Order: sequence, then structure tokens, then C-alpha cells
Amino acid sequence: MAPLAVHIKHAGKTYALPLDPDLPPRVFKDAVYAATGVPPDRMKVMVKGGVLKDDTPWKKVGPKDGQTFMVIGAAGDLPKAPTGPIVFLEDMDDSALAEALAIPVGFNNLGNTCYMNATIQALRAVPELQVALSTPSLQSDTPLPGALRDLYRNMAKTTDSISPVGFLQVLRQVNPQFAEQAPSPSPLSPRGMAYAQQDAEECFAAVVNTLRNVPGLDKEGGSVGTGAQAEVAMGGEGGMGGAGGRGRGRGKFVEQFMMGEMRRVLTCDEAPEEPPTVQTEQVLKIECNININTNFMVAGIMSSLDTQLEKTSPTLGRQALYTQKSRLTRLPGYLTVHMVRFAWREDIGRKAKIMRRVKFPLEFDALELATDELREKLLPASRKLKEIEKGRGERRKVRKRTKAAASAPAGSSTSASATTTTAATAALGGDVEMTDVSQAGGEGAGAEGEGKKVEGGELEDERVYREREARELRALVHEDVGSDVGCSVTGLYDLVAIVTHKGAAADAGHYIGFVKKSVFHAQNRGPPPLLSLSPSSPTSPSLSASASASAGTLDPSIPLPSLLAAGIAGAPLPTSIPTSTSSIAAGVPPQQYQHPTPDPDDLEDDDDWYKFDDEKVSLFPAEKIGTLEGGGEDSVAYVLIYRSKGV
Repeated sequence: MAPLAVHIKHAGKTYALPLDPDLPPRVFKDAVYAATGVPPDRMKVMVKGGVLKDDTPWKKVGPKDGQTFMVIGAAGDLPKAPTGPIVFLEDMDDSALAEALAIPVGFNNLGNTCYMNATIQALRAVPELQVALSTPSLQSDTPLPGALRDLYRNMAKTTDSISPVGFLQVLRQVNPQFAEQAPSPSPLSPRGMAYAQQDAEECFAAVVNTLRNVPGLDKEGGSVGTGAQAEVAMGGEGGMGGAGGRGRGRGKFVEQFMMGEMRRVLTCDEAPEEPPTVQTEQVLKIECNININTNFMVAGIMSSLDTQLEKTSPTLGRQALYTQKSRLTRLPGYLTVHMVRFAWREDIGRKAKIMRRVKFPLEFDALELATDELREKLLPASRKLKEIEKGRGERRKVRKRTKAAASAPAGSSTSASATTTTAATAALGGDVEMTDVSQAGGEGAGAEGEGKKVEGGELEDERVYREREARELRALVHEDVGSDVGCSVTGLYDLVAIVTHKGAAADAGHYIGFVKKSVFHAQNRGPPPLLSLSPSSPTSPSLSASASASAGTLDPSIPLPSLLAAGIAGAPLPTSIPTSTSSIAAGVPPQQYQHPTPDPDDLEDDDDWYKFDDEKVSLFPAEKIGTLEGGGEDSVAYVLIYRSKGV
């Protein structure tokens, strides 16, 4: 039988293809793949009675000349021939193996150093920090920033656990409190003394405060540096002054990405006519106070922001009751929450641990913590991002239903297709017309009619939606917020790192770090970051030469944030692309790895975590994060790091 001239429709385009009924359907699918780029395993060809399968006889389909078939599926890049010799895992050294597999490594415990190990692992959830540490202009009064940079580089070159002896020595040199010793019953301890257990939150604050001289980053991802370059980046003589210029004067990394600004207003309850006292200060963390009534993290934070105290009133000339209300005038890209688990008890004369269970969210809306002025600036972008996430969830459901319909039996394919079409129409924001299922599955529904119904609710490629969403979100970012490098542009956050404490004693116990898996693996990266969010930069810029030169060698196991820099204004582009085992299978040598196109469904579904218990690194399911809320002597959340959300 002579080949038939048929047409296929995909993503709004029509293609003319030959169809030979004497050949199996997989040959026709290969022709469709060559025309559209949709792989056969992700392809759904709609025919009368359901979906075309590899074993479907053409006599049952009954194709005709000029018939149009609807093709559904996301197009992928066509496979390319290897550009170099094939490299197998067995032939790689430790450095190449670590780069290929992106395996996170742990730290050996050097004697009550779990507090440091957990803290350093949690800081790996801030990939921009490694960019700042790798800049040639890195200058500091202490050797700790350089020691941390070298430690992260060494972690990227091996798959075995590391003994951070060098960094520990520098930490104790810079902060002598961590060199404190206490009596030890161990026979291995010289003179019966050993290094004492320390507080992980104090270690976190000490390390970050020591990094405060690390140069910041500009919108192109390069180092702000020092001297004239830093003065230009800080906005000239105006510096941080002025409401419109606030935030442009941050020339240091910690001030840009990790520190917020708190406005504290103190008013006298007994003398309303007394002028309020207003103070503004930079804060590295916000505290969550825990008492017998605290059940949720937000409630504990609000109790720490709204307090009462007694002080001498100049108006009344005596002690009076004052109310202090604190709100954030700037939300950093990375928001640190300190769960105040340790408190001094006067009855026993020492610190005690508060074991009460306090629920913390995986997604945090921090607009409640902001001033009215900042909330007004962030609210449009915040609302838009929530709408985007809702639409993205609907599209994800449609794609899953489409895959299920493709693998369903032929008898149920028609009804499944009708359900998928209805869901797709809803995901696209259209009105859904209710129809009878029996009519949808009637024998009179031909292949062309089926194709038209699906075409009305067909989803475009996910990247098209995300590019459109990024443009819409960019247009709603306030100018003052968009020009403030390192701040949150939405006020919405994702939890990315946790430091927990295990045990009943405040001065003992064990610290463990938890970091979200998506921080480490390249397949969870989105499109390239957007470096500038100001309205004057409507297009997506590329990495400048200065940025590329200053970035240095980064930890290849940690990708930088996705589009809109995970909701952080002015975050840099990476210069080291993480890799995966799929690149090795394709025969691409380590120096020529290309970043694979991520599956949008995998991006949202991969919510698992890594647990760093010193040298033991294991996978921690997302559904078990709730076990870290407290209520016993097991691991309980102590320090939380939230990263600003973006598209």
C-alpha cells in the first residue's frame, strides 16, 4: 500500500508527514520525533479510540489521506554525538568523580566539633557565598574567610569525608571561646581535659560576623571590591541614606544577602503624648521565643518583635511601662530564624533546654514581619508569585494525567483524555464546559474531533510559561527593591537548611545539619538567573568578563539559584556547571559537561533533604521534616535558614 500524506499538529504548528500503513506505528513516531523533537517515550499521538501505541494495528485506526493527528508532549533537545572520548566512572580520580556525581561529603568529628560541622554544612545552602569567597579582591582582617573558601574547594574534590583541621584551628584562633576546654573522663584526653561542646547558633553567628568584610556582589555577579569601585557600588556620597536609595550602599556580602534592617519604635503606654523613640539597626537573625503558649514559629517570632519593658519616662519623671514594636524595613535574600531553645533557669543556676514542640513552615510568608511601607512594595510581586505557583501546580497535574492517560488501557483512554482536556483548559485559565462522559467516549468521535478537543486545552512547553511568568513578575518588582542587591523581592521564602540539637542538656548533646537536596543537584536548577530587576534593565543580561574572572573555582555540587535568582535581587550567575551521571553515559569528558534540561515535574517533586551527621551523609525524606519540630530529646530544629522564593 502506498504511503498516505497526513498532517500532525504540535504546539500550534502543523507538519506534513508520510504514513506507511505497512510499517509499525513506531516508525511513524520516529518520523514525528524528527519533525517535532518530542521523544517517543514522552509522545502521545491521539487517534480514534485513544492513544496510538506501538502495537496498535493501522487497520483499527483507519488512517486516510489528509487526516490530521494531534501530538502532545514536551520537545527535548535532539541527542548529539559525544565531543570527546568516553570516560567511565571507574577511570575517574576523586576530583572528577566528585564533580560528576555531585555527592555532598561530610566532616569527621574532631572531638566535640559537631556544632561546627553542622554550621558549615548549613552555610552551603548559600551558594552566593562561595562566589564572594572566590573573588580575587577577597580581603579580611582575619584568615577565616580564606580558610572557609579552601575548605569548600576541598569538599568539591573528593567523595570521602573530610577532617576540617585547618578551618578548626583558624576558628579557634579568631574566636577563642571555641577553644575552651573542660574536664573529660576519657583516658585519651591529655591531662584529663578536652575541648568542650559549643553552641551551634553561637558558631553560626561568629562565622558570619567574621565574614562581614567579604566584598559584596554587583548586579553582574562580579565582586564589588574596594576603593573607588566599592564607592560607586555604594551609591557615591549618598551611601545608604534616603528612602529611594536605601539598600544601594551595601558593599559587603553579608550585608547584602544575609542581614535585614529592623526598625524599633518605643512608645510609652502611660504617656501617649510622649514622642516615640525610633531606632534602626541591622540584624543577622530573627528570634523565635518559646513559652508555654507557643505552638507555631510565627507566633514565637511575633512575641519577640512586640515586647514590653519598664524604663524611666522623661515626661512622667518615674518608671513607666513602654511597648516596643519591631518590624523589618528590609528582608534579606536569606532569612535566618533562631529558635530560642536554651534559657537560663535561676532555680537550678544554669541553662536548660526548652523541648516544647513548635511547628515551623517549609514555605514562609514574611510580609507579616515587614513594615507597612515595605509590605506595600513587596505585595504586588508576592501576590503574583502565589498565582504563578498555583497555575504551575495545575499544569503539573495535567501533565501527570496526560502520562497516566498514555499508559491507560484503550477502553479508558477516551474518558481519560476528556478529563485531561478539561483540566488543561482550567490550567490555562479558560472556562470549562461540562460534558457527558458517555458522549466523549462515543463511537462517533473520530480522530480529528478528538484532536480538536485536546488542542483547545493543550499545554505549551513549560519553559514558555516560565519565561512569560518571569517577565510578568519582573514588571511588578518595585524599583527600590529591585535595585537593592541581595534582598528579597517577594517576601516569600523556602526552607533550605536546618541545624538541630539532640539531647536534653543545654551544654552537651549533638548537633546535626540538614540541607535541602535541591541545593546540591543540578537537575533542580531552573533557567539562568536574572541579574538585574530594575525596570531599566528589561532584558536578561549575560555574565560579564569581570564576573567570570572573579568567580574563581566554585563548589560544583552546589548550583546557584534559578530565575529571578530565587527571588533575590542581583544574584550572580555560576561559572562552574554541575554535572550528572547522564553526561558520563553520553561519553562527555568532565571538562565538557553540559547542564541537562531539567524536568519541570522533578523540580517541584524533589523535596527530600540531606542529613549531615558529621561524616555520615544520608537521605532524609521530606515527610519526616516534621519530626524536627521538638517534643522530646531527639533532634529538634535550632537554626533555620530560609531562601527567598522566585520563579
